Amino acid sequence: MDLLHFINHFKILRNVPGLEALITVLIYLVLAKAVDLFIDKILRRLAGLTKFSFDDKLISFIHRPVCWTVALMGILHGLILLDELRPPWDFILPTFVKSLILFVWWLAALRIVNCLLSDKIFSITAMAGDAGRDFLLLLKNIFRVAVIVIGVLWILAVWNVNLTPLFASAGIAGIAVALAAKDTLANFFGGISIFADKPFKIGDYIIIDSGERGEVVSIGIRSTRINTRDDVLITIPNSIMANVKIINESAPNPRFRIRIPIGVAYESDPEKVEDILVKTAKANSMVSKEPEPRARLREFADSSINFELLCWVEDPRDKGLVTHQIMNTIFKSFAQEGVTIPFPQRDVHLMPPADTN
Repeated sequence: MDLLHFINHFKILRNVPGLEALITVLIYLVLAKAVDLFIDKILRRLAGLTKFSFDDKLISFIHRPVCWTVALMGILHGLILLDELRPPWDFILPTFVKSLILFVWWLAALRIVNCLLSDKIFSITAMAGDAGRDFLLLLKNIFRVAVIVIGVLWILAVWNVNLTPLFASAGIAGIAVALAAKDTLANFFGGISIFADKPFKIGDYIIIDSGERGEVVSIGIRSTRINTRDDVLITIPNSIMANVKIINESAPNPRFRIRIPIGVAYESDPEKVEDILVKTAKANSMVSKEPEPRARLREFADSSINFELLCWVEDPRDKGLVTHQIMNTIFKSFAQEGVTIPFPQRDVHLMPPADTN
């Protein structure tokens, strides 16, 4: 009798409006709490045993979205079980719950994007300076916009909004923007190629194909700035920098080789001249000890024996000053040692006029 009484009582309860939906929601809420405890007590501890930090962050990002999703799925299931819902609420309420589920994961995706890019900010900045920071911020904004646009389109699709006119308008607008911003896009992709290839970095001394030489002071997404020895700041669009020949005087090694040509008279002793040149270079404190300075005989010219002094400086910006100091010292040393620096000479022979008789 007790069993039959319970069965009849249960059948009566099932006929109560909304009770089955309420019980379903409560079951899902209990399940959401169980998932919460499972993630917090088990998965989080397992992630703490690994050597990687990304799994801990990933669990932190998906913990609450998973729990909220289970709870909202219970509400959605309960709404489906309600027979009392009439149009338009039978469409609005379930669709609203679906939108809430999508919104929860939308926020989680934004947090994951910010975390993934922020973790690499230090390494990118160290490798590329301002270009790394600019590229990181640009990449972060692009991913943010992509997540937002995808989320909006997904919500519109959930609400059965026809997206065909929107896609058509977006395509036309995209073509118009691309044509209007042709130069800007060229500079943008030029900046990405410079960032990827790394032909130079901030602080390097470069020579551009057009003849400009200077120190790289800024590498941006749109342009690159170099400071010449005349303290003139030159801004060059990246679309140009990506398509010209660039000589990097600071790579692959930061030191820079100086070549100083010197011509001496034919009566000079070549070994003595070579010794003077090498000692002069070694005596200069700004000249690198490794590689050692060296002198080479290059040419027997019309009026002189031409040598070339080769030495290295640690910083390309010292090239002009070191060249000045060494040439000044060589001139004084030659005067003391009796080495002559010749000048071009021509022998002119005067011939008597020919007898016309």
